[in-house]
Amino acid sequence: MEQLAEQPARTNGELIQALETMGNSLRIHSIVATSEAGSGHPTSCMSAADLTAAVFFHAMRYDVANPKNPVNDRFVLSKGHAAPLLYAAWAEAGAFPVERLKTLREFTSDLEGHPTPRLPWVEVATGSLGQGLSCGVGMALNSKYLDKSGSNVFVLMGDGENAEGAVWEAAEIASYYKLDNLIGIVDVNGLGQSQRTMYGHDTEVYRRRYEAFGWHAVSIDGHNISEIIAALDEAMSVSGKPAVIVAATKKGKGVSFIEDKDGWHGKALKKGEELDRALAELQPKVATPDGLEDGLKMKSPEGRSTNPITIDGGVDKSKASEFKIGDKIATREAYGDALARLGDENPLVVALDGDTKNSTYSEKFLKAHDGRFFELFIAEQNMVGAAVGLGSMGKIPFASTFACFLTRAYDHIRMAAVSQANLKLCGSHAGVSIGEDGPSQMALEDLAMMRAIIGSTVLYPSDAVSAEHAVRLAAEHQGIVYIRTSRPKTPVIYSSDEKFEIGRAKIIRQSGADKVTVVTSGVTLFEALAAYDQLKAEGIAIRVIDLFSVKPIDEATLRASGSETNNLIITVEDHAAWGGIGDAVASAVTAAGIRVHQLAVREVPRSGKPEELLAAYGIDSASIVSKVKSLLS
Repeated sequence: MEQLAEQPARTNGELIQALETMGNSLRIHSIVATSEAGSGHPTSCMSAADLTAAVFFHAMRYDVANPKNPVNDRFVLSKGHAAPLLYAAWAEAGAFPVERLKTLREFTSDLEGHPTPRLPWVEVATGSLGQGLSCGVGMALNSKYLDKSGSNVFVLMGDGENAEGAVWEAAEIASYYKLDNLIGIVDVNGLGQSQRTMYGHDTEVYRRRYEAFGWHAVSIDGHNISEIIAALDEAMSVSGKPAVIVAATKKGKGVSFIEDKDGWHGKALKKGEELDRALAELQPKVATPDGLEDGLKMKSPEGRSTNPITIDGGVDKSKASEFKIGDKIATREAYGDALARLGDENPLVVALDGDTKNSTYSEKFLKAHDGRFFELFIAEQNMVGAAVGLGSMGKIPFASTFACFLTRAYDHIRMAAVSQANLKLCGSHAGVSIGEDGPSQMALEDLAMMRAIIGSTVLYPSDAVSAEHAVRLAAEHQGIVYIRTSRPKTPVIYSSDEKFEIGRAKIIRQSGADKVTVVTSGVTLFEALAAYDQLKAEGIAIRVIDLFSVKPIDEATLRASGSETNNLIITVEDHAAWGGIGDAVASAVTAAGIRVHQLAVREVPRSGKPEELLAAYGIDSASIVSKVKSLLS
């Protein structure tokens, strides 16, 4: 597709006329598309139509033919249920034919019910409300501090979603990093899904809140094109802080029988009388004004320059650390070392942390690459959303915190999968082995929740060498990767030249006389090895497997080992008994007639010494020995 020509110079009055016309065209497209689909949110589109028209055809600079152009401005529709409006704007910009809007919500169409990156002009998936601003923060961090492209990021939000805490996590971080290239727009139409919103059309409430968070904030009439243009121009001229435009609008604007009326959320106009009445009110407003027959076009980003970070030849694997067998190193510390070294080799790698960097050891990356490290503080939702935004701009983001705190960000992680995001997460301090800090700090659900994410990869290293490989594998793999690290120091058991792969397990101990296979990872691998030694002294041989790749799982190795050991597998994990290693192994082998017996945490734990807790919850070496003997008796 050829780049659209710069729109012709116009007087301010002509521009206002043209944008008013475009706003009504976007309304018509939105109601026609949703009526054709028989579902959707036309009234939510109609309130934001004038705002969107002005952003697209006055403020944004965008190479429509090249949506990944690094100097493009970016537009995030956080109120994703207004997707038909977004599609209409891109169609009018020339991204695809207007006729395609009638394929809205069809199975074979990229114009889905809420935006996803299946459509090339969409950067991140939205629709779970309150997430768009976080993604915009990540994009703005990239533009301002990494690519230094001068690009702006526009995020259109609904007033209802401003009740979400994630919005304010993003707002405070945007202010902290002085993201003057981030422009928020709040569509205050006063109507939620089931009732009036918290503050109705009181734009001043929202304006004062953003101002209190350190934003440049203005309130306008969101249907007055002159005010919208002036506010956008002002926002783009602000220096040293983000800007937000709080716009009073009306849901269903332009159609008298649905405008500002409750009960129309998520309701398409019926084909026939309803649609015809609406079009009769809107169509007279889209006649081309005199002298404006050329129509509106997006501004080109020509003239902007950037030096986007690139890397040739992939990740250099030659700089792996030299570890000595028997050295005791926590996998969380090895993660930090590996991440810092990876940053030396790959300038696309960036790191984020939730004020735990001295415990996750991501501080090692900060010390080596402070320009590519972003402290996101105790706001895990925004940390993950910002990482998704950075990933959409071509970076390889590693976001780290205690594994238990990632549960707060789970919806953002779920939406990252819909975004087809390139996202790397590291959760440290997993399981009861953290000891005295107690159950509030013990992640016992993280493997289950990350396994459930469609397309995710889950790696659980047991020693420093496998942790190093987990980091490198994560960077090389496109998609969501979760690395689970542990607090206790564990001995190095692998040589530095050991090879690891996603989807492959490691058989650590085996013989032709093995009676049972024990499958585990992390700290409990060393409990399994201790059990192996004790049972061997008693004349009982068992096989020990380090699972390493929890997802995808090494089904072939597990089935082969299980069939060679009396169709018996014992799984041991410092995790809850539901959804973790035990269930992963069972799903891989039970169809082959192999029985799986799970040793896992089955109650809310308490504080104590790590060795006490492993014993108390039945996942230590003594518990493994006891289970093996009971199965063989």
